[in-house]
Amino acid sequence: MLNFAIETARDAGRVLLEKFGRINAVTKKGDINLVTEADLASEALIIERIRSHYPRHAILAEESGEAVITGGDGEHKWVIDPLDGTTNYAHGYPCFCVNIALEHKGEIVVGVTYDPTRDELFAAEKGGGATLNGKPIRVSATDELGNALLVTGFPYDIKHREEFARHLTELLLRSRGVRRDGSAAIDMAYVACGRFDGFWEEGLNPWDVAAGKLLIEEAGGMLSYYDGSKFSIYSPPIAASNGLIHAEMLEVLR
Repeated sequence: MLNFAIETARDAGRVLLEKFGRINAVTKKGDINLVTEADLASEALIIERIRSHYPRHAILAEESGEAVITGGDGEHKWVIDPLDGTTNYAHGYPCFCVNIALEHKGEIVVGVTYDPTRDELFAAEKGGGATLNGKPIRVSATDELGNALLVTGFPYDIKHREEFARHLTELLLRSRGVRRDGSAAIDMAYVACGRFDGFWEEGLNPWDVAAGKLLIEEAGGMLSYYDGSKFSIYSPPIAASNGLIHAEMLEVLR
């Protein structure tokens, strides 16, 4: 199933690249969240592939109403984001990806994040480690927050999140720097391969984090809620790191 997810993500990524810079229709979900024709075309391809190869599997997809598509066997669920970083994409900013994960009996067992602009494919299988374009990856060895490069995202309802500004300010002051790229899936993949040392964000959805969760775990990293308890893709917020700076991050985020 990992190879299936990889091939499907690459094909969906090609759809995104073909339409990149040539989008005519952009609609809104809410006041800010965008949907483009590329989101819909990419998702249609992924769903058609899954239904063709695994017709008994359920699907949780972003643009299809944010609900599980019926017909699943109760054990397998594909969690997909056909275009993570839609706002970037709509503005011609080349930081976006395809996100595909497979959940089996409540546990993520396959995760793929594909960045078509850089042709970088991050993949993980439960118990099999994580890779970037087929080569093993590991989280960073940074062991102090003061030496860490962090990344975050700004939630769409940032006006109503009073703690966000405090978290951002304190982590800016206590780390080497904080980046904001506009794609949570890429952020998490970069934690998995050691480009970033830690990540936190509020207001995310299962399809944003499902693949990244497995990538980070299989690369030796750590995920939790802000209070240190076990993380679930179905309930934000998220704190993720190389594990070595996790406690220091949580001191700020709690």
